Amino acid sequence: MADVILAIDAGTTGVTVLGFDAQAQVIHKGYREFTQHYPQPGWVEHDAEEIWTVTEALARAALDVLGDRVAGIGITNQRETTVVWDAETRRPYHNAIVWQCRRTAARCQELKAHAPGIRAKTGLVLDAYFSGTKLEWILRNVPEAKAGAAAGRARFGTIDTWLVDRLTGGAAHVTDPTNASRTLLFDIHAKRWDPELLALLGVPESVLPQVLPSAGVFGHATALGREIPISGIAGDQQAALFGQGCVEPGSAKNTYGTGCFALLNAGPERVESKHKLLTTIGCDRAGAPVYCLEGSVFIGGAVIQWLRDGLQLLSDAAESATLAAPDNGGVYLVPAFVGLGAPYWDQDARGLITGITRGTTRGHLIRAALESIAYQSRDLIDALVADLGRPLTELRVDGGASTNDLLMQFQADMLGIPVARPKNVETTAQGAAFLAGLGCGLWKDFSEVEQVLAIDRTYTPALPADARE
Repeated sequence: MADVILAIDAGTTGVTVLGFDAQAQVIHKGYREFTQHYPQPGWVEHDAEEIWTVTEALARAALDVLGDRVAGIGITNQRETTVVWDAETRRPYHNAIVWQCRRTAARCQELKAHAPGIRAKTGLVLDAYFSGTKLEWILRNVPEAKAGAAAGRARFGTIDTWLVDRLTGGAAHVTDPTNASRTLLFDIHAKRWDPELLALLGVPESVLPQVLPSAGVFGHATALGREIPISGIAGDQQAALFGQGCVEPGSAKNTYGTGCFALLNAGPERVESKHKLLTTIGCDRAGAPVYCLEGSVFIGGAVIQWLRDGLQLLSDAAESATLAAPDNGGVYLVPAFVGLGAPYWDQDARGLITGITRGTTRGHLIRAALESIAYQSRDLIDALVADLGRPLTELRVDGGASTNDLLMQFQADMLGIPVARPKNVETTAQGAAFLAGLGCGLWKDFSEVEQVLAIDRTYTPALPADARE
């Protein structure tokens, strides 16, 4: 009986593959990291072939366990990361340029006169974060890619598109609106690739994928030894919003991953942010497009990875909860390692630590790093609330760092509202599974899966308002 959805969550530092049964319970999980490449300061790359190799191995291992029970595949992905490959050889022309990469910051400065027009069409600020200038850079700086585009052989995609290409043996070149809306090339009013933006960045339309609804069949995976419909795709943050059940206007979530990403379901009508947030596309109850407001923190959980790998203050990220001091000892950390995202959009900012004294300890630095995640997230929530015009009643949270009780309690204290963590914090993959299940008919409508959305713990604010401020 085909009653399982295989969800592929291709994140920034690794790939997770989960099996969800018809009750949306996780019955299989595999995870593997892949290599981060830093060719220059501020530049970040991934080997797209390695991402595929890792994904294929995890998916095959899952199928060995789940067998013929798999009814469909859902994909969620790091959104703005850019891959360009040859449609004939199916090989990338260059490493994938990761969403964190700042190599096109100067190009964005050159284009700043076009920023208002770009925002009006795409809902995005003009920033190196997004795919458009990354794609332009590859087409300008990689001769093979330039020649491939001229010959009509080059294919562009975010990681979802790349994985679908590989899963379908090159038969499908597709994406969904949530990923397309992160490229600087997609008009979120008309819901189509925009000819003027393509011309501005020198992108031929032939390189672009077809945009299909987030819930529905994108193609059939034949590369795993059997034919399985790929029936749901969404960018990671929109998938997490859907997976948290935030399908009603006014509901919001914050994901604590490599970065932090706060999204608010704004409903069917576009809302223009007056507080430097993005307007982007999410999913309604059926997986059709709706508008969202979003704020992005570039360095969230990655600051804990930096404590572990860069400063070697931790041997494991989970130690941060136990090794943090009871207070920060006056130490504050701003992890602007690759600039600051919303609501500042300062691509030239860099990190700093202030308040260090002779009495500063490892514990104070760890505490300051954890607090920096909550302070940056409060900036996002304050901006969302200002645009919404009314306070949130709660914030739903997910992502790896949401399992840190110290951080979540501090976040509730800083926001002054309850912070609710679900039993399944893999809500990004869960959202992809929900979309895929709707897309292949495993579930008839969202109400069938909504009932399984259980809360693990709610953190109630305990800090007086004056102390909070």
